[in-house]
Amino acid sequence: MCDIRFFKSAYHCYDVAAKLMKYYEQDEMYLNDVAYNLQQCIEKTLKAFLECKGVTVPQTHSIHKLISMSKNNGSSAIITEWIESNQYEIETWESDTRYNFDISLEFERIQSGLQEVKLFLDKNHMVYTLNPELTKDMQEKLKAKLPQTLTIRDDFEWNCYYNIFKKQLVK
Repeated sequence: MCDIRFFKSAYHCYDVAAKLMKYYEQDEMYLNDVAYNLQQCIEKTLKAFLECKGVTVPQTHSIHKLISMSKNNGSSAIITEWIESNQYEIETWESDTRYNFDISLEFERIQSGLQEVKLFLDKNHMVYTLNPELTKDMQEKLKAKLPQTLTIRDDFEWNCYYNIFKKQLVK
């Protein structure tokens, strides 16, 4: 069984990025931190889906490698076209924003990235409102797949477990 805290950690990175963007006032450090957290959100989400599939994930920040692993291992992650098209640029947001003080990111590009990462989370139902597909009947089917001792605390967790088992539940 996978640990839902990985998904929550990924969402937290997005939340931090969104909050930091509100404070951006021509300060590159804020923009760098937004980009870094967006990259971390994508990386952690892809890793969480792989871990839940039983795949041992190597220590890597490579979005390209994680996308390939997701596709090759039947991960439930829905990878958006924007992430697929910009995977190499997104990878640079991890290290360049931390160690390259000469990096200059464009506000509009990062703002667009923020919107696209939100879309990625939404498509994967990594939100705190219950996925409409999760009817009471579907919740009961999902509970049957989970350990009896497991307590689902909120709609976010329901959504995550549903994403993990959706292919088995919806046949």
